[in-house]
Amino acid sequence: MKPNRRKFIKGAALVGIGAALQTNRAEAGIKLLIQQTGADKFELPPLGYAYDALEPFIDAQTMQLHHGKHHQAYVNKLNEALDKEPSLKGHTLEKLLGKLGSCPETVRSAVRNHGGGHWNHTFFWALLKKETQPGKKTTEALQTAFGSVDAFKKEFEKVSASVFGSGWAWLISENAKLRIVSTPNQDNTLMDISPMQGRPILGLDVWEHAYYLKYQNKRADYIQAYWNVLNWDQVEKNLNG
Repeated sequence: MKPNRRKFIKGAALVGIGAALQTNRAEAGIKLLIQQTGADKFELPPLGYAYDALEPFIDAQTMQLHHGKHHQAYVNKLNEALDKEPSLKGHTLEKLLGKLGSCPETVRSAVRNHGGGHWNHTFFWALLKKETQPGKKTTEALQTAFGSVDAFKKEFEKVSASVFGSGWAWLISENAKLRIVSTPNQDNTLMDISPMQGRPILGLDVWEHAYYLKYQNKRADYIQAYWNVLNWDQVEKNLNG
């Protein structure tokens, strides 16, 4: 075999291994979040891809600050709150959020805001990847619920744009039916105190820190760009439960 061909094959193999590792890191981040139990501290999950992987739709600087600074701060503040109430340690984050109503008042707001921020962002990172398309089940589910994928997108854009101040837009499954809802701040529909209940299928962060460096006050442009980086493969997995 010629040297150049050997180099090409070796390089292609390394690229394949790298892509697999990125996917594994992203999935590991979700498992770390959902299954982390019995641990003293929550940790910032790996992003699973390079900060510039979503360019030009989401810029590298925004991703670096969003993941490494904002998300890390939520993790730090959540751990500080749990240090004040050791009885809450050892629970999964989903369990903590699902029982906020019975959480000690001394740390309830901190668990709600910072625990919510940790869960929401970990969920969000796995939803970002360029050049994917809706799967068969996703397409059929969106057609049933909204008439078409395009009709779903328009309704989701409307809800995302209408969030006042900071918050999230979600596609959730509620009693096996799909709904588009929004929550303020770092709330989500897993929280027992949320007026909207359901399992998140996809979500969009519409806090200004998620888009302001690139889009300034043009939230609508950021929402439109989301469709270019939405990981439909992950949506399909979330839909399958």
